Amino acid sequence: MNFLNSIKNKSKNSSDPFKYWEFEKPLTEEMIDEIYNAELDDPTKYDINYDGTRAIDGGEGKFREGITDGGKALKFRCFLDNYNCNEFPQITKLVQELQKKETYTYVGKLIGKDLSKSFVRVEICCDRKGFWLKPHCDIKEKLLSCMLFVNRFNESEQLGTDFYNEKMAKVKTVPYKNNYGYFFSSDEKSWHGMEKKEIKKDRRCIQVNYVTFKTDWPVEK
Repeated sequence: MNFLNSIKNKSKNSSDPFKYWEFEKPLTEEMIDEIYNAELDDPTKYDINYDGTRAIDGGEGKFREGITDGGKALKFRCFLDNYNCNEFPQITKLVQELQKKETYTYVGKLIGKDLSKSFVRVEICCDRKGFWLKPHCDIKEKLLSCMLFVNRFNESEQLGTDFYNEKMAKVKTVPYKNNYGYFFSSDEKSWHGMEKKEIKKDRRCIQVNYVTFKTDWPVEK
């Protein structure tokens, strides 16, 4: 129960510029291995430039509401599902932990959301040179927004997520540290993104969500 134990014992919370938590060591070393071994295409090799979204399709969140596959850029994204979970047995264990009633009940109380009818969505991310994210608030279908960073190879800690206030002034950068993460529940104030920064090789992480739409991973009843 690395994820839940990390939140219970190795977390801190803040309300500036919105309510969020940071926590340490939510992943096992075996999970980190799988994140680094995941093969994702490099958009720049296909003459595709990052456009400030993860979907690389120019569509803002309001145009992607309810789309479970992440938009047009599936070949550049890796969502864990029933078809590929055998390739990622350790990350599948993370999904199973997230499905447990003990986990989602505890997290739900922290963020003030009922997660009992939600689904787990996990994406392995590999952000390459030129990646950036425009400031945005997540779609309402995301009840929990969470990123888990891995940084074994001395990429800059400034590659973490930037948090903004309602005037779009950057208030905080969550550090891109190895086996470190944050979570919050999205609302109209939870502006976040990532300004253009130097990525030497790649920026690897896992995006974790409890969502209202169907995935292969419903939570336990």
